[in-house]
Amino acid sequence: MSLLAKLEDAVEFAENPEPRCPCVLLLDTSGSMQGAPLDAMLAGLEAFRFDLAVDPLAARRVEVAVVAFDNRIRVVQDFVSPDRFDIPFLNAEGMTHIGAAIEKALEMVEERKQRYRAYDVAYYRPWIFLVTDGEPQGEPPEAVERATQRLREAETKKQVAFFAVGVENANMEALARIAVRQPLRLKGLDFREMFVWLSRSMQSVAHSRPDETIKLAPTGWAEL
Repeated sequence: MSLLAKLEDAVEFAENPEPRCPCVLLLDTSGSMQGAPLDAMLAGLEAFRFDLAVDPLAARRVEVAVVAFDNRIRVVQDFVSPDRFDIPFLNAEGMTHIGAAIEKALEMVEERKQRYRAYDVAYYRPWIFLVTDGEPQGEPPEAVERATQRLREAETKKQVAFFAVGVENANMEALARIAVRQPLRLKGLDFREMFVWLSRSMQSVAHSRPDETIKLAPTGWAEL
């Protein structure tokens, strides 16, 4: 880490020593997301940002990062508070490298936790929230298997909470082989309700103690 980055961290955590709730959004930008699905997802992100930012405590505790994935894995937004979260500009193209995206999210979460610990900032169990309309494509099966194993180990140790959402023609059976929790299928393109639910869930986390288990609201935006 550069000296400037360390200085920025020192200032950030001194000004806001509240416990942090890190959340990584893993967003599928493969070619099949082009058009209405991508547009609806970006509109949902706007609702997510607004809903989080108006909760004063959540605005100080929740940190959001966005990883877009297709053939490439791109950190389009590193961890920031909701008021500094800019909706990324995304294009849809290529295939669906879910395994590599999950590994990137796990690395980001671990790195972020190290920085919290370096400044004695408490933190909640990080969330990783995957949204895809497909299944792993274009990457070696062993890459997906390695990511799945790492993810499941992290879940077992309560190092992360991973959620997977399938859109339209997503292969839910393939997602179930990756996720510990049952993947959920989005009703139509109701991204707005999904992201508002995610925002309210993060607000519930932010208003709890770091070691407290919270009960999540029903997912009215999802179907089995």
